Amino acid sequence: MIVVMKKGASALEISNVIARVQADGYQAHLTEGDERTIIGLVGESPTPLREDNYSTMGGVDNVMRVSVPYKLTSREYHPADTQVALNGSKAGGSKVLVIAGPCSVESREQTIEIACAVKEAGATALRGGAFKPRTSPYSFQGHGETGLKWLAEARERTGLPIVTEVMDPGLVPLVAQYADVLQVGARNMQNFVLLSEVGKSQQTVLLKRGMANTMEDLLMSAEYILAQGNKRVMLCERGIRTFEKYTRNTFDINAIPVLKARTHLPVIADPSHAVGYSEYVTSIALAAVAAGADGLIVEVHPTPERALSDGRQSLNYDGFKQMMARIRLVAEAVGRTA
Repeated sequence: MIVVMKKGASALEISNVIARVQADGYQAHLTEGDERTIIGLVGESPTPLREDNYSTMGGVDNVMRVSVPYKLTSREYHPADTQVALNGSKAGGSKVLVIAGPCSVESREQTIEIACAVKEAGATALRGGAFKPRTSPYSFQGHGETGLKWLAEARERTGLPIVTEVMDPGLVPLVAQYADVLQVGARNMQNFVLLSEVGKSQQTVLLKRGMANTMEDLLMSAEYILAQGNKRVMLCERGIRTFEKYTRNTFDINAIPVLKARTHLPVIADPSHAVGYSEYVTSIALAAVAAGADGLIVEVHPTPERALSDGRQSLNYDGFKQMMARIRLVAEAVGRTA
């Protein structure tokens, strides 16, 4: 249930409603808009929720039931778009943000070189894995904290914020020391302990959809993060597993407009993992922007054929520059910038 306060409701009236929510045994989540304040009631309590108990309180304009299981994530609770700040821009705003970099950071020199190259081409942020979840235990697993230090040095050199994956709840404090955005990967989308920990960190989070999960599963996972008071969450569509064998995954273009309709959170597209082959990445990226994606996360490597992980889906520098030029044209065609 949500309580919509009247325009100009006083601080005392708002605090009285919050006190009533807490007295009834629920959590109160406050969203302050330009004109109105909305108070969301979340959790379970033996006290039944009755609209009349709140609608007659001072300063209350309206009381509504939220019809979907994801409360804080839904547009019913938060009608306006949430904008997440990133490097002077905002995901969820008019600009299509582009996060680019290698799947895994491989060396200090290469990390800095890639950061400089993607920044010159117009990237908003640098992506790179220091801890890598791999299907095979024998595959390269990343350089750990050393890789985080390389990413931090690249940020110092270029000014690009860092997006990197955290895989273990116990590693959240360490990764948060270095990263600007904590990425929760597809394989960890329903690692609820991890979701709660990144929520508590209050760091910006990029939450990827699992390869066999529905859109509602994704929104419910985001709810775990928002329930910790962390509102800086971006969702990511990165393709789902189907019977198709000609691509690594199947990019769910439907997810972009559907998620935008159902949630106020920004939606990012990952064309690299979605298709798995570099020659198709730009086409998927263009489709995502046309469909309304707020940003892209793309893998870039100077020599993809030598990459320690996911080289087959990585763009080289020229490919990334060409993609960025075409992205700007599509963004302009749909009333945005890139």
